[in-house]
Amino acid sequence: MAAYLNRIATAVPDHDVHEPFVQFAETLLTDRRSQVLFRRMADRSQIEHRFSTVQPRPLSSNSGLDTDDFYVRGAFPSTAQRMQRFEAKAPGLALKAARGLDLTDEEKDGVTHVIVTTCTGFSAPGLDLQIVEGLGLKPNVERTIVGFMGCYAAISALKLARHVVRSQPEAKALVVSLELCTLHLQETSDLEQVLTFQVFGDGCAAALVSAEPTGLELESFHAEVVPAAADQITWTIGDLGFDMFLSGQVPASIRSALGDSQARILNGAGVEAFDLWAIHPGGRTVLDAVEGAFALPPKAMAASREVLRRFGNMSSATVLFVLKALLDAPGDKGARGCAMAFGPGLTAETMLFSQA
Repeated sequence: MAAYLNRIATAVPDHDVHEPFVQFAETLLTDRRSQVLFRRMADRSQIEHRFSTVQPRPLSSNSGLDTDDFYVRGAFPSTAQRMQRFEAKAPGLALKAARGLDLTDEEKDGVTHVIVTTCTGFSAPGLDLQIVEGLGLKPNVERTIVGFMGCYAAISALKLARHVVRSQPEAKALVVSLELCTLHLQETSDLEQVLTFQVFGDGCAAALVSAEPTGLELESFHAEVVPAAADQITWTIGDLGFDMFLSGQVPASIRSALGDSQARILNGAGVEAFDLWAIHPGGRTVLDAVEGAFALPPKAMAASREVLRRFGNMSSATVLFVLKALLDAPGDKGARGCAMAFGPGLTAETMLFSQA
């Protein structure tokens, strides 16, 4: 029994924060050399827009950074305050994405499983129940939260959805990946950390997986873990939000790992067997690393680079944005593809698929 990713819908908040953040970040850095380096890296990031539930306002030395004074210099919010904001903002964005699937009443009645991924906020009762109630799904649907797995969690969720559909052919799984990354901004003068913040934005993607043979067939999955690089991506809970560390060594580690594991990831096939590439745009240098490791032509990364340009890195939701771009583009039936996303571990979760 085959499982198919039938369709995807996406949503982002209203507020574009990329340029306001770049301006603010330069004020965090205390020496001229760091400021110049940051601006150079920001200009080369290939990111033009990132969105947030936080509405920025013009910088002022005696005011908050946003219209709600959520971020105030010298008094950034506690983890509890950030979670309260997650509880307030996440359900609306999740339902906006899920409603974008335009599920018919019959499809809603047929949804048997709801799988939610997030690593930027938690509450109970939480998003799973709020999605069920907000969409009018049956209250007895099976619900699963895939939590704190980072940027590759959507691939893990699709893997779970495929298992469900292959074991229960009548099943329909609704996958929702929601991340409010900008709730975890830190007030720091550490250049590497500030560079990490300038990549991330907020976003949500919803997907329907079933045995209906439309969209993309989910063929197989494979995970590669690089324990020696486990400390290069970390995501821990601190007193002032969740603390992200993203080492500058990550692209080199990814390139090396992919070079050694290409045959396993592609299930023995050559790169030339794949026309579609959905690579998680963790950053420009991450995409460069994958392109180099597999010797891909520049056009292979077009969808990933466009998502990076328009939205930045939205953690787990991002690879679904890329897959949506591939679904929306005209494609040849049977065209094969490879998706991959990266996160703590250092882990690469990968998926082979084909156009139905």
